[in-house]
Amino acid sequence: MCLKLSINDILSKSILTPGRGLLNEYSYSLNPYAGCAFGCSYCYVRQLPVSLFREEEWGTWVDIKANAAELLRKELIKAKKKGPVTIFMSSATDPYQPIEAKTMLTRSLLEVMLEVQPDFLFVQTRSPLVKRDLDLFKQFGDKIRISMTIETDKEEIRKAFAPSAPPIPARMNALKEITEAGVLTQATISPLLPCSREFPKKLKHLASRVTLDDFWMGDGSGGKRTEKLGIYKIYEQLGMEKWYNPAAHKVVLKMLKDELDGEVQVLVSQKGFMPGID
Repeated sequence: MCLKLSINDILSKSILTPGRGLLNEYSYSLNPYAGCAFGCSYCYVRQLPVSLFREEEWGTWVDIKANAAELLRKELIKAKKKGPVTIFMSSATDPYQPIEAKTMLTRSLLEVMLEVQPDFLFVQTRSPLVKRDLDLFKQFGDKIRISMTIETDKEEIRKAFAPSAPPIPARMNALKEITEAGVLTQATISPLLPCSREFPKKLKHLASRVTLDDFWMGDGSGGKRTEKLGIYKIYEQLGMEKWYNPAAHKVVLKMLKDELDGEVQVLVSQKGFMPGID
């Protein structure tokens, strides 16, 4: 699926947003971009003001926060004077969406954070491009975790829900490479989509831990935002209505624990996104 993207440079007034809601354990969230080219059908950001008050369809526009690195340096110095600083990057965009290959904006923010180090940085993405910055991740030691969204192991399911997002095998390979380099990692099944019984086995050697989340736990509204997006129609088209159920994650959770318990830590929803190390 190829969408014509509207890409613009903007100047932000600030770059660190106080943690709230499901991210209330973090001091701040950090979004290098506004908008996201992946445009996943189930993305809860579609129901947030950043999307609702925009004329363009979500997934067709990206704003590049051109002054982000400059702002981050100033705001980090100020924040660190107040106490410990933990950062979630990113809550409303993907820091490694395609434009990042050209702008290297996220990389510039990582470089700033190596100069003025937060106490912990959680990087959330669904892009294999993340492995480009492995050299920087290593320099953070145990102050960083790289989390890769792998919401299913079935490419046909990924294509139905998120046709513009990177292929699942490429994500798995990138995550494995980062893990093998000694960086703290996480495979994030969020939101849980229909998957095969082999899914837990495929995740076994990919990351330090696995976190499972779904629409009802993870969209910040008990599933109401997701319901407004009308994605149940996709489940119907696939003949997989039984998966659109707040109890579905319990079946997959048992599968994960049976396969991974004792070797890979398995967490659920908010606990899997907390700052800090194992």
